[in-house]
Amino acid sequence: MMKKAFKYRFYPTAEQENLLRRTLGCSRLVYNRALAARTEAWYERQERVGYKESSALLTGWKKEAELAFLNDVSCVPLQQGLRHLQKAFSHFFAGQAKYPNFKKKRNGGSAEFTKSAFKYKDGQVYLAKCSEPLPIRWSRLLPSGTEPSTITVKLSPAGRWSVSLLVDVDIEPWPPVDKEVGVDLGISALLTLSDGEKVANPKGFKAKYRKLRKAQKALSRKVKGSNNRHKARRRVARVHAEIADARKDMLHQLTTRLVRENQTIAVEDLAVKNMAKNRKLSQAISDASWGELVRQLEYKCEWYGRTLVKIDRWFPSSKRCSSCGHTVNKLPLNIREWDCPSCGVRHDRDINAAINILAAGLAVSVCGASVRPDRA
Repeated sequence: MMKKAFKYRFYPTAEQENLLRRTLGCSRLVYNRALAARTEAWYERQERVGYKESSALLTGWKKEAELAFLNDVSCVPLQQGLRHLQKAFSHFFAGQAKYPNFKKKRNGGSAEFTKSAFKYKDGQVYLAKCSEPLPIRWSRLLPSGTEPSTITVKLSPAGRWSVSLLVDVDIEPWPPVDKEVGVDLGISALLTLSDGEKVANPKGFKAKYRKLRKAQKALSRKVKGSNNRHKARRRVARVHAEIADARKDMLHQLTTRLVRENQTIAVEDLAVKNMAKNRKLSQAISDASWGELVRQLEYKCEWYGRTLVKIDRWFPSSKRCSSCGHTVNKLPLNIREWDCPSCGVRHDRDINAAINILAAGLAVSVCGASVRPDRA
């Protein structure tokens, strides 16, 4: 049994949109007030405020005359916001994330509803304090016999409403196949497989660059706080949404095909965040979205009974000859083909790297240890 989220677009009525926007605003207000209270308590009195104390603060805020509007929306999204803040602080203290930031209205927002705050009946979703079901565009049906345990309503910066339904499902593994592949991630070719196939990089940001530049220039000319500036900001957000949607759709199709056709997939454990610090390549690396690609491979391999192997990021996959094992000292990025000085075989840089990644991945899966470069 696994948890799987199904995301849909919906188009609320005027009454529903009014209620949802007030819910998002109250959730954002409670989150920011709780964050400010925790920060102030630590810097002024060296006290740690946890979820229990934040919940008590929320009870007090509801009794204040100027915050009485908090009682007009469901209390569940407000409590869930405090739980999310507690989780953010837990990740911060564990060294896994930065200090939590305040939420901003222009970024849209989200509200999470647990079972006590919604009703799922006859294939329709009824939220708390809302008499009519959400007009969801059901692009696909939920698995039969399942009911959502959590519902998250989200408003994107581009003004699009979406709802995510979290359900428990039994995912049947795909039939095993007798094929393994090594994957080398790149920029000119997004993927290079060990069987010689190269998948072109669509470069979605570059394709929309002119449109985005025009929208951003128009935004910069608008007076701050004006209605025209708000409209221009929405136009910029829509262009960013087009880029993100095209990228995500391409990655889902690509990763699903890789998982369906291969039993074992070997990839490099790249430090994408550090690589993006290169000012000349940062935009291209971010547009390629290597981190999202590997993340999708991870959970899809877990769902469908495949094996994903990550090899050490310092393994010299490009500089090592896949025929004789000789490793050259230097191999600049501008050299795409090279001859092995030991055996004389001519290599395509990316295909050679993919073959070495596959060999190292099979060694890792058999030996159960990481593959490190030679120290001699």
